[in-house]
Amino acid sequence: MPDLRKDPIVGRWVIVAKSRAKRPHDFDAPLSRRANRFCPFCEGNEYSTPNEIMAYRESGSQPDREGWRVRVVPNKFPALEIEGSLNKRGEGMYDMMQGVGAHEVIIESPRHLVSTSQLTEPQIREVLWVYRDRLVDLKKDPRLVYGMIFKNVGAAAGASLEHTHSQLIVTPIVPINVWEEMTGSLEFYNYRGRCVYCDMIQQELAQEKRIVLDTPGFVAFCPFASRFPFETWILPKNHSSHYEHIQKNEVEELSGMMRQVVGKIEAALDRPAYNYIIHTAPFDTQELGHYHWHIEIMPSLTKAAGFEWGTGFYINPVPPEEAAMFLSEVEADFRETETFSTRQIG
Repeated sequence: MPDLRKDPIVGRWVIVAKSRAKRPHDFDAPLSRRANRFCPFCEGNEYSTPNEIMAYRESGSQPDREGWRVRVVPNKFPALEIEGSLNKRGEGMYDMMQGVGAHEVIIESPRHLVSTSQLTEPQIREVLWVYRDRLVDLKKDPRLVYGMIFKNVGAAAGASLEHTHSQLIVTPIVPINVWEEMTGSLEFYNYRGRCVYCDMIQQELAQEKRIVLDTPGFVAFCPFASRFPFETWILPKNHSSHYEHIQKNEVEELSGMMRQVVGKIEAALDRPAYNYIIHTAPFDTQELGHYHWHIEIMPSLTKAAGFEWGTGFYINPVPPEEAAMFLSEVEADFRETETFSTRQIG
């Protein structure tokens, strides 16, 4: 069982999970793959993953068999585990608890694709709806407080398997980065009586200096204080604090936005490694006037070094205004990269 240990100085929680050291790694080079490389996520290899939690399947197909479109399984090497009690305790001055939570993998395609931009809009729509379904289900567990959905693409972004997938980790505490974000937005709300994210949306749309893509219900822009080159945020224009409250018509629009924005980033930067994260409000809160769910996409173009680790400052060599202008003008390239199906070899 993993441990959660609290740093007594800054209040940051650390997960100590020895089993994570056993994870596989199948990258030979970015977005490339040998034809004979076995992939546990490809259709036909369902036996190589833990039993599925849920799946969107073709009618008549059986669990843990072929015929799925999107499949959710427990992570084979979980950071947190669903069984057990929190067992909060102290060890002298230190606070700790058992690593209770959930760690799931959302396998986004039965075919061996490697990026969101290779999925069709209907496929992305189903992936986004699976995110919502899993958050709705897991927030019923009173032990669990926060659900973070994220995606790592490429070895430089922390991915260990290249088959397109995302992950959900649900924790029994609110992570410190989320807490800081929510605290800052609450201070703005208490001072001005408005949501800071809604104000950002209005200003970015009015100035048009950092807009990447604008649709009726969503906007994508490079934030004013971007930490990373070509960092891009996607926000719903209508205020909402919880991603799991998303409606089907919004998912339809967001799927197109996601495909376009990721496609632009890949075309502009020669298919870089990247992460995206869905920032949403904690489970144990009602609709919040000061917080606004959003998606942050961060290409892995730079690395933190001593100054960044020592100070918390980020050094971004590309002004967000230039990044946004470049991304807004580039055409997304949806041509598939060479992929191989392990269904014939697994």
